[in-house]
Amino acid sequence: MDSSSIVSSIESLVNEIKKDMFSNQEFNTFVTPISAYDTAWLAMISYNNQEKATNDHSFSGPMFESCLNWILNNQNEQGFWGESNGENLPTIYALPTTLACMIALKKWDVGETNIKKGLKFIHANTEILLKENSQQFPRWFTIVFPAMVQLAKSVGLEIIFVNGSERLLSDVVMKRRVILESEKLMDVTAGHDQPLLAYLESLPNYFVDQKDQILKHLSEDGSLFQSPSATAQAFMSTGNQKCLEYLMSIVHKCPNGVPSRFPVDEELINLCMIDHIQRMGLANHFNKEIEQILGQVYKNQMNNQNEYLSEISTLPERLYKDSLAFRLLRLQGYKINQGSFCWFVHQPQIRAYIEKNQERFTYVMYNVYRATDLMFNGESEMEKVRSFARNFLESSMELVSNEDNLLLLPSLQKVIEHELNVPWVARLEHLDHRLWIELSQSLPLSIGKSADYWLSCLHNDKLVKLAVQNYEYRQSVYRTELEELKRWSKEKDLVDIGFGREKTTYSYFASAASSSSFLPFDSFLRLVVAKCSIVITVADDFYDEEASLNDLKILTDAVQRWDGSNLDGPSKIIFDALDDLVCDVAKLYHLRHAIDITSELRRQWQETFLAWMMESTWSNNVAMPSRNEYLEIGMISIGAHILVLHAASLENPSLPREKLKPIDGQYENITKLLMVTTRLLNDIQSYQKECEVGKMNYTLLHMNENPGAQLDDSIEYVKEILANKKKEFLENVLMDGFNDMPKTCKLLHLSCLNVFHMFFNSCNLFDTKAAILEDIMRAIYIPLQEQTSIPSLKTSPILTPQEKKKKKEKKIENIPTKVSACLNGKNFKHQVGIGISFVGSKAPKNHPFGWNTKGFASHKLSSCFM
Repeated sequence: MDSSSIVSSIESLVNEIKKDMFSNQEFNTFVTPISAYDTAWLAMISYNNQEKATNDHSFSGPMFESCLNWILNNQNEQGFWGESNGENLPTIYALPTTLACMIALKKWDVGETNIKKGLKFIHANTEILLKENSQQFPRWFTIVFPAMVQLAKSVGLEIIFVNGSERLLSDVVMKRRVILESEKLMDVTAGHDQPLLAYLESLPNYFVDQKDQILKHLSEDGSLFQSPSATAQAFMSTGNQKCLEYLMSIVHKCPNGVPSRFPVDEELINLCMIDHIQRMGLANHFNKEIEQILGQVYKNQMNNQNEYLSEISTLPERLYKDSLAFRLLRLQGYKINQGSFCWFVHQPQIRAYIEKNQERFTYVMYNVYRATDLMFNGESEMEKVRSFARNFLESSMELVSNEDNLLLLPSLQKVIEHELNVPWVARLEHLDHRLWIELSQSLPLSIGKSADYWLSCLHNDKLVKLAVQNYEYRQSVYRTELEELKRWSKEKDLVDIGFGREKTTYSYFASAASSSSFLPFDSFLRLVVAKCSIVITVADDFYDEEASLNDLKILTDAVQRWDGSNLDGPSKIIFDALDDLVCDVAKLYHLRHAIDITSELRRQWQETFLAWMMESTWSNNVAMPSRNEYLEIGMISIGAHILVLHAASLENPSLPREKLKPIDGQYENITKLLMVTTRLLNDIQSYQKECEVGKMNYTLLHMNENPGAQLDDSIEYVKEILANKKKEFLENVLMDGFNDMPKTCKLLHLSCLNVFHMFFNSCNLFDTKAAILEDIMRAIYIPLQEQTSIPSLKTSPILTPQEKKKKKEKKIENIPTKVSACLNGKNFKHQVGIGISFVGSKAPKNHPFGWNTKGFASHKLSSCFM
């Protein structure tokens, strides 16, 4: 399919989805999955039941024939109804669901073929599914399955259990008996998601016969805990008119099968869908719709600020919704208070309830933890919430790994592990989009009444199809742009310069993968960022490891004069590539605005070359600047300002000319924060190697200026500064009022930090040479449709506090003596070689992407990749 056809297909899908999802008044019927189990219970209701409510004896047969028809037409080819995993294989929930559907068909003496297929499935798979889950049967299954077996036999279905399946069924029956005997009918404090009465359709007759108990606990809408199946049984037992009205309203709004809960919170569904759209990389297609929905959510939030939780049973949904709304609204730039979702942290009884109900709250706490990614300075409540949520999730993952009474979907386990191991700010969004698309393809179509209800709202075939097409079209654009960049690098002799790293592919990879959500398919900005990165990398290598101090002075002087006529060799190649890049950016800006910004662009490079020269002078002369002096130079030498400002100058709306240079000696605060943060990110990770080669480092300078301090004290000191700077930076990016930069420019700043943070994250994705190659391939070359199973994530194991301490102690052993030697005048620069090599391995020789044995990362590693 050619490019224009792909774009046309994407646009067509976008229009279909807009019509279905954002124009449809019955929105929740489009995104909420059908529950075969609940549909079966409505199909069992006879018109004869209505006489209890209306004394009308005119009709017989099924009251909700559409539900019966749905069962007849929606049996899986394998013979079951209901829950399946991402590979269309049945889950344990399929057993009671299939029985319920067969009971409904048997009652009306229809679907003989369907029943035979269903029985065949039950007989062939019961033992397998029970054995797979024998360590911990889900609560809903434990209560419901034996009741469905008993009911199926009572209507004449020939259910036969033999050998192992009969023994395993006995285990389920015994565990069910314990539940029924130990819990009260309305007990919601026993650590369970719903009281027993919510399972009315599967309870013994001595509960069902207590009509007063049933009617006493009906909701105002006539439902029993918003459960269609339980309410169906309540109506069949009592003939209550409000129950009937509730059931009829469901079928009216959901004529083609009913959900497992009704009504659904429309606002929550909207938030889920926006989150899903964003995580699949599709937000740019629905900007108007997203803004309209979030605007209304924000208005509702402001009107309901003093609303308190009234029912403990609704706690998961309320907390999930509040945390999701907070994240989405803050990302959109709305001023929303941390208290909108942190309210629970001050209520010990609620925290205790959450900790007691891990299966029910795991997905909720995952989203609470994600919300705390967007923390600003001074938000101490969010610090407490983040700590609570992380401890909760780590405990949950430990229970899962030990097979200790906690059942989670494999896809949910994967995203939680990914979240805990790789911080949001250290991830490339294009690869995150791929991960979420792959996980969406592996989600169950529905998961009954389980605690992971909200995950089931995310399955939509059209959205997945659009996401795949969108991702793969981006890949085709990226491949084309990368080839163009390679030609440029070759023409400018940067590929064969003879030293350092060939950086074209991974420079472009980082540029593209960090900005896929806000840059269009066809964007020159990615190439500008990548070209800047390439020039910075080559020049950095030249200053760090290749040239003599005299050669560096000559090149620095030529850049200050912007005249390379007296240069030769590598110096000439660097200058000519730099001049070509600046001329191209300036020409494009002039075409758009009839303004020449050449001098502003040159000035950025001139001060950066001066900073590199100063660092080389310090290193060669063993001079020791103060921390402030060092940081003033280091925040320029890291090169982050060049990457974002060159690209931002060409965006539409572009950055005004005056924003491209320091005002009163200072850049805009958002740019300055990026420069400082990226420098400290470098220094917090590279102190050991920089000590060995005789280079300055903020961490080491702090230790030198505080003789009584230990190295870990200096590290913690810098980490605290860094944490505060990142929070301030994030507020400058997301909130209005701090600067008047265009939104794309601010997002370019954030994407730049993502790349720096990724390469300096202690648990980064690229600890081996194979890992970065794999992600380059996944980002640019490997189509999504080749994915056949849940993706494996490159995550480090979640460490206990003791393991973290041990790892830290091992990392810093022997450092103090090296620091002393370094800062007392011993220069290792020309004795040891330079560059951070691949962890645990050498860099690949003669690799198709061009790396050589000097390694792929230097002391200014982050600038090389943006």
